[in-house]
Amino acid sequence: MQNSIRTIDFTRYSSIRIGPVLDVLVINEIGDYSDYQIIGRANNLLVSQNTNKKFAILGEEFDYIKQEGNKLYVGCATTSGKLLTYTRKNDIKNLEFLAKLPGNLGGLVKMNAGLKSWEVFNYIDSIKTKDGYIKKEDIDFSYRETKIDTIVYEVVFNIEYGFSNEMLKEFTKMRDNQPSVASAGSCFKNPKGDFAGRLIEAVGLKGIKKGDMSFSELHANFLVNYGNGTFDDAIYLIDLAKQKIKDEFNIDIEEEIIIYK
Repeated sequence: MQNSIRTIDFTRYSSIRIGPVLDVLVINEIGDYSDYQIIGRANNLLVSQNTNKKFAILGEEFDYIKQEGNKLYVGCATTSGKLLTYTRKNDIKNLEFLAKLPGNLGGLVKMNAGLKSWEVFNYIDSIKTKDGYIKKEDIDFSYRETKIDTIVYEVVFNIEYGFSNEMLKEFTKMRDNQPSVASAGSCFKNPKGDFAGRLIEAVGLKGIKKGDMSFSELHANFLVNYGNGTFDDAIYLIDLAKQKIKDEFNIDIEEEIIIYK
C-alpha cells in the first residue's frame, strides 16, 4: 500500500478539540520521514492554528497484531483498545492498564504511557524503526518519556499468560475519576515525589477558566475544553500554572501534553 494524503480538522480529530485544518501524510511504507511529526490519534497534542510543522500518521499497513512464540508483534497504528481486547481474548497479562488509555501504540510507546507505576516499557522486548529492531535495553526511557527521535513502526511485547479481570476493573475505576470533557489527558508530568494535580490545586488554579479552557474541577491536572477553547487560552493557563508552581514551590513543572506552536 502506498503513502497518501489525508485532510485532518484538528478541532474534530484531536482529543482537546483545538487546531487547524491540515493535509497530513499517511505513511504505509517504512522510510525516512525526518521532516514530519507523527501525530497518531492526537490524544496528547495541542496544535496552534499557525503551525508550520509537517504532520504524518501511520496507515493501515501498521495496524496489526501477530503472535509468534512468546512474543507479540504490534503495528504502531494499532489502537490501545484493539490490543487490550486481543490480550483479554488470548489470556495475555500485563497490559490491563491500557483500559481507557486512548491512543495508538506508536504514541503510547513514544511517551512511555501508563498509569502510575504501570507503563508500556515495563513489558516491551524491542521496537522497530527504519533501522530495524532496537532492544529495550538500548533505548533511553524514563517516566512518561523516551529519547526515541525516529518513527516507531512496530513494538514487540514479551508474552506472559494470565489476563486479570480484577486488574482491568481496578484500572478502569482509577480512570473513572478523569474528566469526560474534551482534553489532552494529563497536562503536566508528576514531579518526583509529588503530583501535578495537587500542585495546581495548591496554587489555587483548580477550576480556573480562561475562555472555554479550564483546569478541571474533577482532576486539576486535566486541561479541558468546554466547547470553543483556543490555543492561546490553553497556553495562557499552562504558563500561569508553571509560573505559580515555580513561585510557590520552586518546582519547574514539565508539560506531558505536546505543544506545536
